[in-house]
Amino acid sequence: MGSRSLFTALAVTGVAASLAWAARDIPSALGGRPAGARLDRMRQSPRYRDGAFQNEDPASVAPTGVPGGRNMVSELLFGRQRRRPSKPVPVVTPSFAELAAPAAAGLRTTWLGHATVLLEIEGRRVLFDPVWSERCSPSSLAGPRRLHPVPLELGELPKIDAVVISHDHYDHLDEASIRTLARLQEASFLVPLGVGAHLERWGVPSSRIVELDWDETATIAGLGFTATAARHFSGRLRSDNATLWASWVVAGADRKVFYTGDSGYFEGYTTIGAAHGPFDLALIQIGAYAPYWPDIHMTPEEGVAAHVAVNGGLLVPVHWGTFNLALHDWSEPVERLLAEAAQCGVRVAVPRPGEVVDVDAPRMPDGWWRPIA
Repeated sequence: MGSRSLFTALAVTGVAASLAWAARDIPSALGGRPAGARLDRMRQSPRYRDGAFQNEDPASVAPTGVPGGRNMVSELLFGRQRRRPSKPVPVVTPSFAELAAPAAAGLRTTWLGHATVLLEIEGRRVLFDPVWSERCSPSSLAGPRRLHPVPLELGELPKIDAVVISHDHYDHLDEASIRTLARLQEASFLVPLGVGAHLERWGVPSSRIVELDWDETATIAGLGFTATAARHFSGRLRSDNATLWASWVVAGADRKVFYTGDSGYFEGYTTIGAAHGPFDLALIQIGAYAPYWPDIHMTPEEGVAAHVAVNGGLLVPVHWGTFNLALHDWSEPVERLLAEAAQCGVRVAVPRPGEVVDVDAPRMPDGWWRPIA
């Protein structure tokens, strides 16, 4: 074999080895498939038809183009949006002492990036959609990468009473984070129907998994957790809607919180507000929207409308700033949110990643994102 042939063979072998290394974690990351009693229960849900879960309002997941505009691929390649910050995001590292003793009657929230939020409500702690991995992807070597570090390590978290998952997409359900939380914490995991199959494959004991359909409630650590409707979809290999997606209500004796998860706007928010509101705090998805998928993510203006519909108090935006998942400017979601909130008289707090917000005495938005946008 000549030197050129040898070099080519080594290069091909190296590429193949790299691809194999990149793919090594994918089978596990895909999670589990519902079966047995879990699948039987799913089939009894009013939302489960023809082998999959359905939205109350039909949702188009990914149209390829918009009338009179570019198609999605062209916009992805040639769009001029500033999709990343120009300088490092100012991350705040909350101290363990600061998080160690939540007030029995208090309500605080700490946005840890994207949709990951630590909630302190009436002396209990709830962790929403924990994603600590560098990428939201089935592979650690490919996929959307963080635009800022996580404010604190998983091992630095104080005692968590409940972990709440909205749906099974990679930017909300992260295998490595779930495995670590199952090992380090004793918290229960509250998930929509079917999602428990992923957790069981990753080593979470079935005794710690609580699966709910929309409008079902479970009581954990003295708090009521209700899975409520959302307009989205699911799937870790393809968009097969094999597991349910949900928004969530967390209710203590006196305080209430609403979390949208991922959702397009729909009239069900008014129903949720009438049944469960008013809320002291609403964690509202405002980012990763586009005209190519208008039904499954809200624009900032729709986020404000959802907040008003559920009768929310303080609005804290989530699902923006951490991963580049859409075709808008990095800071556009929060600027549009503040403009719409001002028009509608909605109170908003925009914390830095890791910054603790006291819901009863929130700091007004100070524009921290503008110098780096």
